[in-house]
Amino acid sequence: MVAALGQARGQAAGVDAAPADAWPMYRGTASLTGVSKSKLGTSLKPLWTFKAKEGIHSTAAIADGKVYVGCDDGHLYALDFKTGKKLWAFATDDIVESSPLVHNGRVYFGSSDGFVYALTAADGKLLWKFETEDRVLGAPNLFQPSGGGAKPALIVGSYDFRLYSLDLGTGKSNWHYETANYINGSPAVSSGRTAFGGCDAVLHVIQLAEGKKEKQIDAEAYIVGSAAVVDDMAYIGHYENEFLCIDIKAGKIAWKYKDRAFAYISSPAVTADRVV
Repeated sequence: MVAALGQARGQAAGVDAAPADAWPMYRGTASLTGVSKSKLGTSLKPLWTFKAKEGIHSTAAIADGKVYVGCDDGHLYALDFKTGKKLWAFATDDIVESSPLVHNGRVYFGSSDGFVYALTAADGKLLWKFETEDRVLGAPNLFQPSGGGAKPALIVGSYDFRLYSLDLGTGKSNWHYETANYINGSPAVSSGRTAFGGCDAVLHVIQLAEGKKEKQIDAEAYIVGSAAVVDDMAYIGHYENEFLCIDIKAGKIAWKYKDRAFAYISSPAVTADRVV
């Protein structure tokens, strides 16, 4: 079932959207709104298919004429956008459920082998890998500071209960932030902070320059998906069948939605006036 949950607080000026010709990361943009500037036609048909050896739980990233997607066979694949032809494949030691991030000629992603990887987007050569202490299922995100001082960084969570900030060039850890349980989803990045949940049933709001805690909001049940952030409001569902709008500046739940007895495990899309 797909449902429009209500009016989003914050109008069009606050909604970040992916460019019409690309989808370079999970949910399209760093704020994870799941919105593109392009429009779907009224009649859709498959242009090509790619047959992998095992299932695919990763979502694809699209950039510069290529499609990048992880697979349960332990590979990250690069495919030609127009034809679906395999261009290259990079092998890890376990399932790749993490969705990739493409930025400045590089592809970043995590694996259930516990590593975060950086590859050259053109040919899939390994640039660096960073070892966490457990699986990395959620997609990495990008922190691009607008002011001086802080450097751009890769932000990614792990099943070792930690959120990491990694140097884009070297993969070295800038800092890590401890939570009380697994981090499943991708951290949303907006206005110099990140908002993310996990199996500790808390929405964490972290200042990204130094990894300092801003807020911890009790979500009342564990969070599997990723939050979308628009104008200081985080939109996220949890495993006890409720969808929440959380005011991350005030540190409190603004509203809740509950309809049927189904857990919210996917991530929302947020437009100028709707949450889907």
